[in-house]
Amino acid sequence: MQATSRALFTRLGAGLAATGLVVALAGCGGSGGDQGGGGGDTAAKGPITVWYSNNAAEVKWGKQMVAAWNAAHADQKITAQEIPAGKSSEEVIGAAITAGNAPCIVLNTAPVAVPQFQQQGGLVAVDSFPDGAQYIKDRTGDLAGQYTSSDGKFYQIPWKSNPVVIFYNKEIFAKAGLDPDKPALSTRDELLDTSRKLVKSGAVKTALWPSPASDFFQSWFDFYPFYAAATDGKQLVEDGKATFDSTEGKDVATFWKTMYSEGLSSKEAYKGDSFADGKAAMALAGPWAIDFYGSKVKWDTAPVPASTAKDATFTFSDAKNMAIYSACKNPGTAWDVVKFATSKEQDGKLLEMTGQMPMRASLTTDYADYFSQHPAYRQFADEATRTVEVPNVGSSVEIWQTFRDAWSKSVIFGNQGVDDAFKGAADKINTLAGS
Repeated sequence: MQATSRALFTRLGAGLAATGLVVALAGCGGSGGDQGGGGGDTAAKGPITVWYSNNAAEVKWGKQMVAAWNAAHADQKITAQEIPAGKSSEEVIGAAITAGNAPCIVLNTAPVAVPQFQQQGGLVAVDSFPDGAQYIKDRTGDLAGQYTSSDGKFYQIPWKSNPVVIFYNKEIFAKAGLDPDKPALSTRDELLDTSRKLVKSGAVKTALWPSPASDFFQSWFDFYPFYAAATDGKQLVEDGKATFDSTEGKDVATFWKTMYSEGLSSKEAYKGDSFADGKAAMALAGPWAIDFYGSKVKWDTAPVPASTAKDATFTFSDAKNMAIYSACKNPGTAWDVVKFATSKEQDGKLLEMTGQMPMRASLTTDYADYFSQHPAYRQFADEATRTVEVPNVGSSVEIWQTFRDAWSKSVIFGNQGVDDAFKGAADKINTLAGS
């Protein structure tokens, strides 16, 4: 896996690298079936356990949040730890659900895994709390609907996003004779032309180097942001049907196929970070990269472009959420902790300590001073209002793997035509989404 993608998962604790998630969750029936968990007394209060990610900045935030809660709730204390080590966070959580010893809250729940955890009976429907669904809608705004499950309920609490944009190396652009302050990146054709100029100039080996690996999630960092921009926010699957076998989807595929066929993007995996190492002039990443790249690269950012220039485009959210797990004996406290952890005060601390965007409808106004003092993050706050999530459907991981396989064959390696590959993948995904 390329380092920019690896950073998203190791630094932010996403842990989605193992396709074994499908195996780990298959056959784990759970007691709740398709309805999820949480059938007990959701008002019960008392001590709870919490897992947070192993990302250093989030751990620091989590520890101060827990300390603040415990100082005011002696009879409802939180015992917290990082998610135990394993092949992936999702496998560890899935195993804990099966064993019946999952924590009350995981502050690192991947939206792609929610359908499987729900099927295991491992999640509490937030709607079971009197103010649950309304709290999410009020805090998250219009984007909240992307996080409902097939039964119309919330089994996850939208928490924070990392909108994907284009980072570009200003020094490489200048070396190639391009304007580093006004780069031609406002449409896909401009991006393609700029990529050609960058490589032809000899200023850089590769214009844009996303990972060509076959992992199911890799399409979130090449195809999906561009598809979101092209369609004004369509998900890969909507209303039980694949959407990508369309003019917009195939146009995005054609763009990337050209990038690969002309050597503007590499078909080889890079060991390290191609952007940080100056081997690629651009990278697709979220606000986490501001701290990661720091002074290593003289960078700036641009929105992911569509086919025509737009004032604003959609992009992939790269979100991580909270969820309350059905093994919890005191879900009333768990829900109160969720509200505390997503309060205006705690969301502000999350923003300051991690640079990730709390999913708040009033983000830019709630933290206007922060964005004035940290202008590099302002674009991400703006993009956070136009993010697309992975579809909340059953067989989600298998759906994404099906798409990735078709993408690899047709776009990266050119072993199959895009039309045939996309139709075959869409047909299979339609069956998976309807099962």
